[in-house]
Amino acid sequence: MKTRLSLLASLTLGLLGLGLTSVSAADGPYHLIKEISVGGDGGWDYLTMDSASHRLYLSHGNVVVAVDTTTDTVVGQVEDTPGVHGFAVAPKLGRGFASNGRGNTVSIVDLATLKTLSKVETGGNPDWIMYEPTQNEVYTFNGNGKSSTVISAASGKVVATIDLGGKPETAMTDASLNRIFDNIEDKNEVVAIDIKTHTVVNHWPIAPNAAASGMAIDLAHKRIFLGCGDSNTMAMMDYTTGKIVATVPIGAGVDACSFDPATQLAFSSCGGSGTVTIAHEDSPDKLTVVQTLTTEPRARTMTIDPATHKIYLASAKYLAAVAPAAGGARGRAQMVPNSFKVLVYGTGK
Repeated sequence: MKTRLSLLASLTLGLLGLGLTSVSAADGPYHLIKEISVGGDGGWDYLTMDSASHRLYLSHGNVVVAVDTTTDTVVGQVEDTPGVHGFAVAPKLGRGFASNGRGNTVSIVDLATLKTLSKVETGGNPDWIMYEPTQNEVYTFNGNGKSSTVISAASGKVVATIDLGGKPETAMTDASLNRIFDNIEDKNEVVAIDIKTHTVVNHWPIAPNAAASGMAIDLAHKRIFLGCGDSNTMAMMDYTTGKIVATVPIGAGVDACSFDPATQLAFSSCGGSGTVTIAHEDSPDKLTVVQTLTTEPRARTMTIDPATHKIYLASAKYLAAVAPAAGGARGRAQMVPNSFKVLVYGTGK
């Protein structure tokens, strides 16, 4: 069995082989590279990376902000996306799709101009959104509707509504199996959806893990990684069988997961503890934590650029919570105006 130190040494050699700068094993491979100031008001949710176009999309309040990752600057935004949760891109169509949680709609966007072309009605509170390229369809996962709305990316028409039987969170797809996998947070299960028939074909329990929100996928080894908030664990599932094959502890308040196929690293961003747990997939049945990266409180959502191996987390500054009056509840901490930003972590400069 490898020790943590020897595993980090092996990982460092692997990163050097990719042309990345190493750091000491004691510090771990990832560290803060920079902060990108974004500003604006409102909360945030998912981040979406379009690596080929060097664009990072941020769901922020009622807009989607576009960041150029070559210059790390804001280059525009999509307006009128009320309560937006996520943004999916269909590069060959030149289209983007925003899930508007408070509007119960999807905005179809021209990626070149960031202008909204039309809106499509969905189930209640569309949250996670993804593009499935083999069928050229967009899926929203509707928190209040407990369903998935399937939209033709070309026509903008709804082609199916799938009853998921619970509150959906993040989903991933493996086109080779004609499947989409989705976390059903309140049922402590993963469902498998047939992308051709638009039907749920499997329900897989994740116990003893609970309340999975984040998900990432390893297509080569047929594994998904589940960030489970109630159990503070990251679980690795064999998605050909639905069996949990490995579990590691993570911090509190997980909301997102990412996976880097080049380094075999899986990431869970935990806003409650202000950390990212980084685990190495030693084999298809073994995960080992190699670093607990300190980020910031509330930095709960994350994405990865597989070309540069950088991870991006959304964050902001907050004022101290207001002290309670006699017998009252403690006030909620307020976000400092225009403090919204992106934290960039990597292994180089």
